[in-house]
Amino acid sequence: MNFTIKNSLISVTGSYITTDVQIIDGKIAAIAPNLEIIGTVINGENKLLLPGFFNAHTHSSEMWQRGVIPPLPLELWLAHLYDFTPLDTEQVYLSALGTAVETLLSGGTSVVDHLVLIPGQELETIATVVRAYQRVGIRAFIAPLIQDESLSAGIPNGKSQPDHELYFRSTGETLAIIEAAVKQFHQPEKGINILVAPTGIQLCSDDLFRGCIELSNKYNLCRHAHLLETKAQEKLAEEKYGCTAVKHLQKLGFLNSSTTLAHCVWLNESDINILAQTKSTVVHNPLSNLRLGSGIAPIIKYIQAGVNVTFGCDGASSNDSQDLLEAIKIGSILHNITEPDYQHWITPLQAVEMASLGGAKGLNVENLLGSITVGKQADLVLYDLNNLSLLPCTDPIGLLVLGRPVNVVHSAWVNGKQIINNGKFTTINVDELQQELLNRSHWETPSQSTNVVKLAPHYRQVMGLD
Repeated sequence: MNFTIKNSLISVTGSYITTDVQIIDGKIAAIAPNLEIIGTVINGENKLLLPGFFNAHTHSSEMWQRGVIPPLPLELWLAHLYDFTPLDTEQVYLSALGTAVETLLSGGTSVVDHLVLIPGQELETIATVVRAYQRVGIRAFIAPLIQDESLSAGIPNGKSQPDHELYFRSTGETLAIIEAAVKQFHQPEKGINILVAPTGIQLCSDDLFRGCIELSNKYNLCRHAHLLETKAQEKLAEEKYGCTAVKHLQKLGFLNSSTTLAHCVWLNESDINILAQTKSTVVHNPLSNLRLGSGIAPIIKYIQAGVNVTFGCDGASSNDSQDLLEAIKIGSILHNITEPDYQHWITPLQAVEMASLGGAKGLNVENLLGSITVGKQADLVLYDLNNLSLLPCTDPIGLLVLGRPVNVVHSAWVNGKQIINNGKFTTINVDELQQELLNRSHWETPSQSTNVVKLAPHYRQVMGLD
């Protein structure tokens, strides 16, 4: 699609200019005032143009449990989630649509979906979210979540030696599913990318990590995993490896410039240096870390060490939304209480760059996405500065990041295709989606989880709570 955005504000070297942006064949062709009009004219007056953000870590199917899981730490929250997630592919489809819509309405044009797979329907699950993301038009990085150890293995043993159930599927079978998914669905040129995505050290064997590394090297795939989200995982790593999880993953060869790591709350100085040396990316998920009591990731230390950092919403039952602007705001100002020197605090402009170019770097697409640069693909978002939540006129990016913007996305494009026009989707009827979600759900109050009842005593014992 060819179009020309006239007289929009863009940020250049810390200030703003009013200019035109010309898009030809889905790429940014020119940036200058008074450009010749090519294709459709988009009125950019009193609007801010930014590169699309990356929702760099989420779990789309968790939408069905948002708001209903009681306050619990991650290990027990997971136990609760496992008790109440008998999903079918129609639910998977609707929640992927919802995740895409909410991400786009908060400035994201790309999503990394650490996708929970329906047992026995793994490839069908992946096919379902591919269909959903292609329908909406968002750029999708689908990271099928895999493990080869049972849920109880994710809690430290402490002084006991509990027997863990065998996982229902072998490591080899799991890796074969991922390789089949790559062959069937990995089409970056069509906006669909498959990642290797072991859930993390807490539920994955070394053999599973090694298999993922082999697939990543064979097919040139990015890697994604949770890392040290909780204090319990820090304890578990010491039990399993006799060293930190970061050191162990470095020994295995899992960490490189194609690796994005969600959370990274409980890392020490040596771990941080390893992430910098390996050029791994940290995905900051501040809202779920607060919601689950996991801790506050030392993001400013990462930045100071040269580690690339970007933002994610995390799943909609640990956040409990997919509002990327909210994650960016909290993920920025949260660190004003952890870093005494205000000169190191994250600025709104820095936060926007982390959300856009930071996400692109983590997924090895910084040469294609992440900034308004001639030659890059047109994944762009136009914000309406006439919106009451962005008035009166001050610093547009400051208002967007530090304020509480509501319904501010005027237009959004992915690869030059317009997905949102004047606040309305061009690809999907959102009213119908809302009705479908309403029809497929019911109002409820939190229920007691048998998994939580079973695991809580051991968790409390090893974490020193009793």
